Amino acid sequence: MIEITGTVVLHPTTLESTSDIYQAIIRERNYLRTWLPFVDWTKDESDTLAYVQGVIDNKEVQYSIYDSDKFIGRIGFNHMDPLNHKAEIGYWIIEEAQGKGIITRSVKELLMLGFTELNLNKIVIRAAIGNTKSRNIPEKLGFTQEGIERDGELLVDNKYTDLAVYGLLKKEFKV
Repeated sequence: MIEITGTVVLHPTTLESTSDIYQAIIRERNYLRTWLPFVDWTKDESDTLAYVQGVIDNKEVQYSIYDSDKFIGRIGFNHMDPLNHKAEIGYWIIEEAQGKGIITRSVKELLMLGFTELNLNKIVIRAAIGNTKSRNIPEKLGFTQEGIERDGELLVDNKYTDLAVYGLLKKEFKV
């Protein structure tokens, strides 16, 4: 468990979090689906269970975000590349929890974890060009925008979006 604030904590992904994740996706479907294509693929709880089981089986470093025991989002390392000591951080949060700095502080904690305990040299964040809230996070935390991945993600309604690609090196990380 990683404490973010007095009430916000990151819990490692477990099978017990499956229902919380699924219920949040159902409640927040219209909000989340704008930038998260997996939301439309999540039809019932078994879809979320398959995802969570995959996280556990593959020993992925993924967390559920809780505020006062209420599930509010997800964060973790995606696309771990141990050979090159790099990984990508992905995150999402429910609408009512936006704008409180929760994801920014959570990303900071993952940076610390990644650069110290996981021995990463580089951490990447990709965000849709139009998703300014998500793009603000790496920009606030000192990441360098390294480029644009054209048509990097297929969003809902079969539309592609370009992704801004941000990177932070271990030697650039300031605690």
